[in-house]
Amino acid sequence: MVEVSTSDGTYDVVVRAGALAELPSLIVERLTCEKYAVISDDNVAPVHGRAVREACLEAGLDTSLFTFPAGESSKTRRSWSILTDELLEAGFGRDSCVIAVGGGVTTDLAGFVAATFLRGVPVVQVPTSYLAMIDASVGGKTGVDVEAGKNLVGAFHPPRLVLADPEVLTTLPFPERAQGLVEAFKHGAILDRAYFDRLRADVGDLMAADAAIAGPAVARSVELKAKVVSEDEFEGGYRQILNFGHTLGHAIEAASDYHLGHGSAVALGMLLETDLGERLGVTEAGTRERLQPALEELLGPLDQVSYDADAAVGYLRTDKKVRRGKPRVVLLRSLGEVDPGSGWSHEVSQSQLAETLAAGRGVAS
Repeated sequence: MVEVSTSDGTYDVVVRAGALAELPSLIVERLTCEKYAVISDDNVAPVHGRAVREACLEAGLDTSLFTFPAGESSKTRRSWSILTDELLEAGFGRDSCVIAVGGGVTTDLAGFVAATFLRGVPVVQVPTSYLAMIDASVGGKTGVDVEAGKNLVGAFHPPRLVLADPEVLTTLPFPERAQGLVEAFKHGAILDRAYFDRLRADVGDLMAADAAIAGPAVARSVELKAKVVSEDEFEGGYRQILNFGHTLGHAIEAASDYHLGHGSAVALGMLLETDLGERLGVTEAGTRERLQPALEELLGPLDQVSYDADAAVGYLRTDKKVRRGKPRVVLLRSLGEVDPGSGWSHEVSQSQLAETLAAGRGVAS
């Protein structure tokens, strides 16, 4: 169990095989609510959402299940509006709790519903994917995508509990396992070279969702992220290091109209931002050569992925790290260590980022 500190207290992240069966008792230990809303997408709901609802009902908790269409295209203000209206129509009040069961889209969307419903109700995160366990469910970031870019409307809303049961990863489609594991490699790349190397050595077992290997890997990623967010909950400085690969990655993902997987986009972003760091003399020469093989063992050849570089540049203008009209990028000093820069990120010009995107097989529109 990992404890995460917030401005309002602490919450626990339970990472344990078989822990899903303990969810109702773990909730009761931490919360006293009149009604519980399980929110899950229509892929995960039949597999895990209904089981969570039934377990809660058996424990005497008044619980209902709400679903939305699976996919990044549902992480919108429209989906948020539909879900909040459904909660109101079902009689949920301020003494309610949201239980988010699913992957990264669900953790973000259901978390934003909880953050804003009647000005905020508790949320319990039950991640069912690598991405959600390793990254999205921890740290309290919630939100939705808008036309201008990814995660640009949202709120900080820490969960009361996160329960990550690595046994459920066997139900995750194979490609999604690879997409989510990119975030684990990112944690190693910015904070722990030994962890990065261990992930690479264990990649076969991680892709097979072997709980004996996946559990410790998830727990280590959670420990690393918890340390960062406990020091800088609202991303005023140090927490920005978690955005390594995301400035360019989110732009590439948005430019693909979200057809490119999040993990693939972030992996590309990591490589391109490392290229930029090496050219600027910030990142140790040869870092990309050490980073790329590990990512390609997960995703296949990343040099062969094409994207609209001009469109990606356009999305950079609305990146959340833009200050005084200039983007900021997290750069490595070496594999396993971030260069602190100025406030843990580096101000770069639009032209530098455009050149970096174009050099990375960007296709001009």
